[in-house]
Amino acid sequence: MDSDTYKTITSPAEGLYKEKGSKFVSVAIPISEVESVKTIIDKIRKEHHEARHHCYAYMIGHDRTTWRVNDDGEPSGTAGRPIMGQINSFGLTNLIIVVSRYFGGTLLGVSGLINAYRKSAASALQNSEIIERTLQEYYEITYPYAVMNDVMKILKDESIEQSKQSFALECRILINFRVSAKEKILHRLSRIDGLESRYIETH
Repeated sequence: MDSDTYKTITSPAEGLYKEKGSKFVSVAIPISEVESVKTIIDKIRKEHHEARHHCYAYMIGHDRTTWRVNDDGEPSGTAGRPIMGQINSFGLTNLIIVVSRYFGGTLLGVSGLINAYRKSAASALQNSEIIERTLQEYYEITYPYAVMNDVMKILKDESIEQSKQSFALECRILINFRVSAKEKILHRLSRIDGLESRYIETH
């Protein structure tokens, strides 16, 4: 992948794996911030209130540096890490996978649990729609009305997206473009007299 692209899922998807009477119900959900994790876990605990464990793993950020695994009472390393292993295997980010286990009365052992959580997580991802997104930089530019044509030419040449336009004596536009084009675009814009650019965010 290019440095300014990442793969994620478009919408929630479910999966299922059964082993020796135990049932592992999985769900993969797109997320963009850690703050949403608790709400998701609480909702799943209510939906699957008879399940004994709700184990999960999440990965957030295009650079894949914000993550966590949780075994929720299963033997250490038998649930959260196998789930994360599937997130890594698919090369994904900005998602959480939760696997709820209904105990079937037969102990599966460490290797059995690892296999079950891995296959359940994989099942949800196999049912997901995976897309590649491009990381975008957002800037607000302001400039005199007199240089409008110069600005519009650059926006058209570089296929820059525009929103929140305000045209008066001073013009103001919110623009966004892929990160890999940042240096070239900002250099071209900086050569226009009276134009100022202000960084907003990257996502």
